[in-house]
Amino acid sequence: MKPSLQLKLGQQLAMTPQLQQAIRLLQLSTLDLQQEIQEALDSNPLLDVEDAHDEINSQEEKAEALKEATADVADTEPEPQDSSEMIEKSEISNELEIDTTWDDVYSANTGSTGISLDEDTPVYQGETTQTLQDYLLWQLDLTPFSETDRAIALAIIDAIDDYGYMTLSLEDILESVKSEEYDDIELDEIEAVRKRIQQFDPLGVASLNLQDCLLLQLATYPSDTPWLNEAKRLLIDHIDQLGNRDYKLIQKEAKLKEDELRAALQLIQELNPRPGNDINAEHAEYVIPDVSVFKDRGKWVVTINPDSMPRLKINQQYAELGRGNGADSNYIRTNLQEAKWLIKSLESRNETLLKVAKCIVEHQHDFFEYGEEAMKPMVLNDVALAVDMHESTISRVTTQKFMHTPRGIFELKYFFSSHVSTDNGGECSSTAIRALIKKLVAAENPAKPLSDSKIATLLADQGIQVARRTIAKYRESLGISPSSQRKRLL
Repeated sequence: MKPSLQLKLGQQLAMTPQLQQAIRLLQLSTLDLQQEIQEALDSNPLLDVEDAHDEINSQEEKAEALKEATADVADTEPEPQDSSEMIEKSEISNELEIDTTWDDVYSANTGSTGISLDEDTPVYQGETTQTLQDYLLWQLDLTPFSETDRAIALAIIDAIDDYGYMTLSLEDILESVKSEEYDDIELDEIEAVRKRIQQFDPLGVASLNLQDCLLLQLATYPSDTPWLNEAKRLLIDHIDQLGNRDYKLIQKEAKLKEDELRAALQLIQELNPRPGNDINAEHAEYVIPDVSVFKDRGKWVVTINPDSMPRLKINQQYAELGRGNGADSNYIRTNLQEAKWLIKSLESRNETLLKVAKCIVEHQHDFFEYGEEAMKPMVLNDVALAVDMHESTISRVTTQKFMHTPRGIFELKYFFSSHVSTDNGGECSSTAIRALIKKLVAAENPAKPLSDSKIATLLADQGIQVARRTIAKYRESLGISPSSQRKRLL
């Protein structure tokens, strides 16, 4: 077989760099897109950010200049000032350096109280020590410990989880601390140090279990607190039954009437089962809505959020430099083309996002009017057909994109759900079914919570046929516990 050359005509779809960039920007979240834009601004001198306040700032500067000129001409007497105001104004300049701190400006002795702190006194800095371990170590520094006990305390604090409980047994702590230097440490010494740490704030840290944690907190209550002894007895003798909510058995064994049991449980509910949560507070995750929905003259209006990303423009001064033939001009022209591609891709992204968002609002009109229970079934293909786009494009547009509505902020994916047929031949979305389950559970009798089978029966009475296992799946997705765990007296 001899090698040969052949010519063949044909058409092939090629992914140009511009198209690849547009697709990539389309699937970025707002935060990722802002980072992408910032990187482009840093690397491309042809890109600038439009400043909508240029004209306002110019007018303010003119007004300020006029005000200063008027002040120079006016013949005014200076108002008397007391000595403290004169000192403050003389010591503090009108403009501070960027890295200036208040300690650089105000002395430690200034202030209305006149109290100065000793330089050696440690002060807890909550903004810099955000973990439970940091907070406990700060208290450890303020507490007198022997060298041996301090080594034990460090090992104990290191073994405390975010909830405030010990992750290691006392024997494991003893094994980790023992060395040539601390060879004579006994187990009771480990326990003694742990008891001291349990008195740190928050009260109950370094507990071995839930019972230990709650009993320690109850021990701080005044002895004449109503139902204190009953609450302690419940925690000591019936902690497992409390977890199972077996109140009938507790009443029988503890010989308590229902109102007495309810009063003791109310006292226990005042305690904190996870003391470490007060320090290790989770940071809220913030999102920037891409689109906003509001009602105007009886109609729902969808707009792009102007604050979701900066508006870009071409730097015309640099663009003029690209008309020559030198190497610098080639560099300018290349960056100019890239800047135009980026601006065009961002415009295309906004157009696509707005088109899809309008379609979602139109399809889910009843949700915006009446809430979750009115949500209609909708899949990606429904929107793809309506806006004449590929389903994969709709998937990119709706992932990590958020809509600000009068009912809250939702990811665009939230509005898509499967359907369940109803007895009258219609369809009900899974989101609406979840909302109905949440409503039924919220209205249930706490002493006799609804089982999954009972919820399925109640939905069937409304014409919605849902299997019990489907109810269980939806209930778990809502974070609702089974009926056996929802039972309570209070």
